[in-house]
Amino acid sequence: MAVASVSEPFYILAVDDSPDNLFLIETILDDPAYCIRLANGGQAALEQVRQQSPDLILLDVMMPDLDGYAVTRRIRQNPALPYIPILLITAHDQSSLVQGLDAGADDFIRKPVDVNELRARVRSLLRLKRSMDTQTHMMRQRDDFVARLTHDLRTPLVAANRMLKLCRNDAFGPLPDEAHEAMASIIDSNDHLLNMVNTLLEVYRHEAGQKTLAQVPVRLPELVTTVTQALSPLAEAKGLTCQVMAESAPPPVAHGQQSSAIKAGSFPVVIGDTLELRRILTNLVGNAIKFTDQGGVEITLGQRSVPPEPLRPSAKHSGPWASVQVQDTGIGMTPAEQQAVFQWFRQGDHRRAGHGLGLHLAQRLATLHGGVITVQSTPGQGSCFILWLPAQATPSIVGVVPTDDASTSLLRPR
Repeated sequence: MAVASVSEPFYILAVDDSPDNLFLIETILDDPAYCIRLANGGQAALEQVRQQSPDLILLDVMMPDLDGYAVTRRIRQNPALPYIPILLITAHDQSSLVQGLDAGADDFIRKPVDVNELRARVRSLLRLKRSMDTQTHMMRQRDDFVARLTHDLRTPLVAANRMLKLCRNDAFGPLPDEAHEAMASIIDSNDHLLNMVNTLLEVYRHEAGQKTLAQVPVRLPELVTTVTQALSPLAEAKGLTCQVMAESAPPPVAHGQQSSAIKAGSFPVVIGDTLELRRILTNLVGNAIKFTDQGGVEITLGQRSVPPEPLRPSAKHSGPWASVQVQDTGIGMTPAEQQAVFQWFRQGDHRRAGHGLGLHLAQRLATLHGGVITVQSTPGQGSCFILWLPAQATPSIVGVVPTDDASTSLLRPR
């Protein structure tokens, strides 16, 4: 949203059920810098706000159809609206300043209004509005710049990696062993940088509201097993176990045996974007392996009939909830670290801490799916991250992709 030019008049919406009061406000604010529009009630005001967002709302509290408090709360609860300053106007001893401010109003003036005081409060709130719009505009410009920059960085990084891999494969002649080692180190560093650039690009796409999900039915047990198999070499290299389990399931197949239809129990199907859900799971399992030196990682699938605690006050989904719990035996986190773990660019104090974007993006993706990621941890005793997702009301029996990997167990009862 571009910041309005200084020469453009401010759009002020005056709301009152009394025509005389509206005429008085219009007269007091008769100025070329203001464009005054009138609404004779709360519902009419909300309709005008939906049609065009005003720069300031002068709102009477006592109205028969919808009082000023209710109008204020509805405006503040609408995430699609930009910031709109609201000045409540009411008669003496009929309204509460605390109630008005708690509803989301920015200022409060009582009737009969003092002309100079009303004009001063209007000027003050319009300065606040312009400042907020300028800040929002600058943040969007920053986000757009970073998104473009990260997008442009990907092309040379990908091209460089392809050329380096050709050299490593002796496409231009044999290389000494030292050169092969150097090539491998450079490729590994480039892959890390490319992964960071891709994550940053995804985060800014979300911040700019440009991310859409390809909604399809997703079978979580199959997706979890696929992700775990892909990451199991990292666990093997550290001597860790990495097991996928179900809260209630038949015993796992013994090592060395295979089955094309291993039933993992009855799991509800999740509607979501397969690639983005895989991104979430890869981040959670990858972090668990990264911050664990002894023991292992357990990924447990489950389901609940009630939403998780953080979503209970506002959860709209009344069906079952699927969960993927990632438990490690790693370094753990303090309560303060748990509070900040999903924040933007939050980096831990540990030497293996990353760029602080992975968990932030994972939480945003979970939220887009109507779910949430919760965490519990104790320093020195490991961490437990749980991905909660709303699921279809009718569960389905799903199979698990078989594996010969010694470090990854098939789904087994917990």
